[in-house]
Amino acid sequence: MLQRKIPSTGEAIPAIGLGTWQTFDVSGDPNSLAPLSEVFREFLSTGGRLVDSSPMYGRAEETVGLLSEILSSAERKKIFFATKVWVRGEAAGKSQIQASFKKMRTDRVDLFQIHNLLDTETHLKTLRSLKEEGKVRYVGLTHFTPSSFSEMERIASREKVDFLQIPYSVVTRSAENRILPFAQENRIGILVNRPFEEGGLFRKTKGKILPEYFREWGCESFAQAFLKYILSHPGVTCVIPATAKLSHLQDNLKAGLGNFPDQKERKRFLSNLLDSLES
Repeated sequence: MLQRKIPSTGEAIPAIGLGTWQTFDVSGDPNSLAPLSEVFREFLSTGGRLVDSSPMYGRAEETVGLLSEILSSAERKKIFFATKVWVRGEAAGKSQIQASFKKMRTDRVDLFQIHNLLDTETHLKTLRSLKEEGKVRYVGLTHFTPSSFSEMERIASREKVDFLQIPYSVVTRSAENRILPFAQENRIGILVNRPFEEGGLFRKTKGKILPEYFREWGCESFAQAFLKYILSHPGVTCVIPATAKLSHLQDNLKAGLGNFPDQKERKRFLSNLLDSLES
């Protein structure tokens, strides 16, 4: 799979991760966990590492913890744990952060992010302290709307962060104009959420045949084409589509293989995709 370096350290991680919004919010009974366990193992065995969650996502953190606990030690070591803090106040923030460690059943979280910029300055102090202790490796900021990009830039210009998590897709491309160039200039990693517009892109391509053009780029599905366009931007570190279905996971991961359009070819690649969406 395509590897991208985290700008602040040079550490390489696989460019396709696994989101957990809605898909991992299940009860802890064996019947509910079984299909997700299959997805989790396949993700790790085929080169995936970064798993992104949040206390906002219901039981998702607990599900990640339960699934990771039944892995072998070698499999578990592959996981790049990423989660978030999403509450106001220092005491409440510290409590929620500690709860995330417990729920995910880990002593170290690779990436801790401040969800939707909520009480950012307060939580940055706590996360920096945990980073110094070695309990957190990277610190980041997240938001799900492009309208928050200016605030993300303002904070990231003043405070040292390792990652920004943003929305970016073939139809939501404002990140290309400001936040992606900003991140590249300031050596900040980018995680991409909502790459499929929460399924909206698939509703527009339902029943359509993937044009032959995309097969030249190793794409076998629209999902792979959507992800390959995102990953073709050099400022993107990792994209995190969420799924609970093994077939969808396998499809998504293939987008990290083969060739990617360069800056010039991206325009043609995008044009073909938009034509498919509008036809």
